[in-house]
Order: sequence, then structure tokens, then C-alpha cells
Amino acid sequence: MLPSVAKDVDARDKPGHDEKQKMPPPVFRFAPSPNGYLHLGHACSALLNFDLARQRGGRFLLRIEDIDAARCRPEYEAAIYQDLAWLGIVWETPVRRQSEHFAAYRDAIEKLSAQGLIYPSFESRAEIARLVAEREVKGHWPRDPDGAPLYPGSAKKLTPEQREARIASGDPYALRLDMSAAIARTGALTWVEVGTDPAEEHETLMAHAEAWGDVVLGRKETPTSYHLSVVIDDALQGVTHVVRGQDLQASTSVHRVLQALLGLHAPHYHHHRLVFDAEGHKLSKSTQATALRELRAKGKTPVDIRRLAGLS
Repeated sequence: MLPSVAKDVDARDKPGHDEKQKMPPPVFRFAPSPNGYLHLGHACSALLNFDLARQRGGRFLLRIEDIDAARCRPEYEAAIYQDLAWLGIVWETPVRRQSEHFAAYRDAIEKLSAQGLIYPSFESRAEIARLVAEREVKGHWPRDPDGAPLYPGSAKKLTPEQREARIASGDPYALRLDMSAAIARTGALTWVEVGTDPAEEHETLMAHAEAWGDVVLGRKETPTSYHLSVVIDDALQGVTHVVRGQDLQASTSVHRVLQALLGLHAPHYHHHRLVFDAEGHKLSKSTQATALRELRAKGKTPVDIRRLAGLS
């Protein structure tokens, strides 16, 4: 479902806003995962955030989103620092690494659980695939905006005693947000989508978190997820402007629900165009031809990277 749109202009960025009311500097961030080498798409996002921070007299933060212990590696993290420094990007230190802040994410899970909005599900990925296949015999099973099937299980119907027994027995589980109950609590939500120019007219977009179903917010082995961590970190770091690719725009609906439930301020958002390869496909870390380190080895310069990323 495409976001509903209503035109709006935010007073904080509107030209002529009362200069006597001193606003704190805007805060931008770039938050890569060290599960592969950065490519042109990452360069576009990092440079855009860095440029906007400089243009607006703001701060630029680097955050390492390394909650996936199985895929994240130290050599990839080291390469992130090398690539960004080569591009001429300077960031504040210390760098926040998500793997060092699991306690903050556990606290958020507990707050949501106290509201009766979290439940554990115990199906494996293979079992979920089987359940989806069974349901699709009768018709199409809904998918989320990323194309993944919505949760088809019945774990929400388990009694508290049944859940506790499964967890105590050591069964793997995922912690899911009861999305229908969450939306009933928050009511309709929106977010402000801004342009890269403060003078541009902004849009107020409607959140449609129901399209995501009961999203996973944590697992037995990892007490968080992308959705939860990014919301908590942006709030704790005082991020005012989230500038990221268009492929993440739909997930903002989930983030707005979490912000509302946890009493967190909603930043402004800008979802920039993506960078595609010669065949028109979205860039991937598995495509080494677009990795910054490979382009650097072939003699490309930071100026070339800006041009290739469409920033000059």
C-alpha cells in the first residue's frame, strides 16, 4: 500500500521562521552493517548525510549496526572506516556499535511486553514456509512490503503457561509485536517526509504498519531486530533527520508505531533515490564490482564516486 500524502510545511525548516528561537543543530547519521563491503549505494547515502550536516551546521554520526553476529565481521567494520575516510567523511567519536547496547533493546522489549504487545512464536523458518504453502492452497497469502509472507502461525493463541513452558524447555523463539493491538493503542500515525532543501514543501505521510503484520522485534539468541534497534538508537542519539534509501521508506510505518508506543520523538525523514547497476538492479554487497574498495583499486577517486553516485 502506497503512503497517503498530505502537503505540509514544518516550521522548523520554513524560511523566515523566528530566528530568536534558537534550535539545536540538526543531527544526521549513517548506519551501515559490517556484513560486507560498502558499495556505491552506501556512498550515496553516507555522502548525502554528511553534506546535509555540513550545509545545515549540524552533526554527523556514524553508527555500526552489528546485531547479526553470524554475518558481521571485524574486517568489514574496518573497511567501513577506511572507505568513509577515503571519501573525505568525518564523523563524531566514539562510534555507537549496536552489539554493545543490547541492554537498551531488552529494556524496550520489556516496556512493550508490559503493555501486553509482545508474544513469542516458536515456528522455524521451514515451518512458517510450510504454513504459508498450506494457506496458499486456498488463495494468495499476504506479503509485507519487502515481499516476505506475513506471520501465518497461531502462537498468539498460546496461554501464558504454554509460552513459559516452551521457553523453559529451551525452544528457539521469536518475539513478535502484536501489530493489531499496537495500532489500536497508537491510533493513526504519520511522519514528515522532507526534501534535501529546507525551503522545499514537505509531505506528511500516513503510516500503514498493518502491511507488515506481527513483525519480529527480537529472538532467543538476539534481544533485538533492525526495526527496534534503529528506533532506540535514533532516539538515544538525538537524531533529527533520518536520510536513507527509498527501499526503507515502507519500514518507517513500523518505526512510527514503535516510537509512539515507547514515547520517543519522531525525527524527520528523507528517503533518497537508489543507485542501480548497469542492468537496472539494486546494488548488493555481493556485487563486488560496485564495492568502493574495488573501485578505489581500479583508480577511481572520491570525485569519481560522487559522480557515479549521482551527487555531482
